Amino acid sequence: MNKFVIGIFDSGIGGLTILKEIKKYLPEYDYIYLGDNARAPYGNHSFEIVYEFTRQAIRWLFEQNCSLIIIACNTASAKALRTIQQNDLPHLGSEKKVLGVIRPTTEIIGDFSTTKHIGILGTLGTIQSRSYIVEIEKFFPDLKIFQQASPMLVPLIENNEFNNLACDYFIEKYLQALLNQSDKIDTILLACTHYPIIYQQIKKFLPKNIQLIQQGEIVAKSLQKYLERHNEIEIQLQKNNHMSFYTTDDPSKFSELATNFYGQKVIANKIKF
Repeated sequence: MNKFVIGIFDSGIGGLTILKEIKKYLPEYDYIYLGDNARAPYGNHSFEIVYEFTRQAIRWLFEQNCSLIIIACNTASAKALRTIQQNDLPHLGSEKKVLGVIRPTTEIIGDFSTTKHIGILGTLGTIQSRSYIVEIEKFFPDLKIFQQASPMLVPLIENNEFNNLACDYFIEKYLQALLNQSDKIDTILLACTHYPIIYQQIKKFLPKNIQLIQQGEIVAKSLQKYLERHNEIEIQLQKNNHMSFYTTDDPSKFSELATNFYGQKVIANKIKF
């Protein structure tokens, strides 16, 4: 029987915050991480462009012997996942699966809030897609959702310019715009996998009564449960505790930045589609 690898895809390095948590809960599996850094960020691109970029990445990961892929990117999950699941997967084989980060989060986000007023902080693409509003409505129709796009944060993070006053300025600006929408917000979701790297910077601008939710642990636990439910997929996965990292941009730059996100040394290879 062929054994397969779990693929993790992001527009850049943010998905490493998801992979880091997945490895905590599921350390035994083999993983391939792909960051499309050469074309990041995805947040300002159209649905059609994000779909095409994501489709290329998914096909490449399938060619690398991945049978299960996690799109660890909110923008790609919002703009491309459903189309890939409906239009592409039927032609690629029933054994191939692609999952995102939005659904696991929206299934439980309502459990964090007492006031039932939740803020969403994400890229322009994620916010404009309204994917979180649509998905949360399915599980928690009584929640009131307030969104704020934060277009400057991903470029600052990707260029290692986040630990400075310029980043603080934009964090404070975006948070104030979000909190001005409702004084009852008691929970804010970081709906971008890049944002955990500035988690502490965001926290310092928030009132202490507001929870700040990251997705990594949520997605990791959801994947763990998914594999428990789908034994036919789980038994086909390689368990050598092996990691491979790939980028579409400069691998030395990726490796330098990625170490901060992943928590240990990363050595990446460059690929092109």
